Amino acid sequence: MGKEIQVEEYSTIAQRTFSDRKRTNILKRAEQLTIVFLLPKVPKFISPNLLTLLGTLGSGFVFLAFVLGTYSANWYLLLGIIGLAINWLGDSLDGRLAYYRNIPRRWYGFALDIIADWIGIVLIGFGYYIYAENGTKVLAFAFVALYGWSIIISQLRYKITDQYGIDSGLVGPTELRFIIALILITEVLFPGSITYLAGLITIALFTINTIDSLKLLKLGDLKDKNQG
Repeated sequence: MGKEIQVEEYSTIAQRTFSDRKRTNILKRAEQLTIVFLLPKVPKFISPNLLTLLGTLGSGFVFLAFVLGTYSANWYLLLGIIGLAINWLGDSLDGRLAYYRNIPRRWYGFALDIIADWIGIVLIGFGYYIYAENGTKVLAFAFVALYGWSIIISQLRYKITDQYGIDSGLVGPTELRFIIALILITEVLFPGSITYLAGLITIALFTINTIDSLKLLKLGDLKDKNQG
């Protein structure tokens, strides 16, 4: 009986908090279970806006980890994993908390989320720019530019389909955080490996964005034909 109540409670909270977006990422189920578990435990004095700020501070913590890793000791990069966890906590709970408390501001929250995401990725990219060797600093610029491209794609997809999604197939922001965390761990264990791994993730992002852009153009063409 208790288990049935828990399942019903999960379904109710999930329907209320995730109805505004479509998720396709690998960790979707585990992520939603974690969010549903955390939402009722968020203290009343913590607002969705405060969580958005927390997420941005998490990205700032990753930036700090790169700076300390550059000018102090390499193992400081591991602090970036804490920063990524803080970023996930704030970024994943802010909008969901608003829906859970029945105080959503759809367009305000949408705009704030995009702005916060962009600031966060610039902080992480700038941190890597400081850490990278002279000849590989271009990878930091490429990473930020390609992530910005993916943000633009998600907004255009929303405009065309009226369905908001933040994932590129099986990969979303959460998976990207895990990948960055693994890169940081690998760099501490094998100094210099970050250059090759950053190169691989840049190539992967370019490939994903190219495929998503072609799909987006097809959707736009189809909508034009249907409206015509």
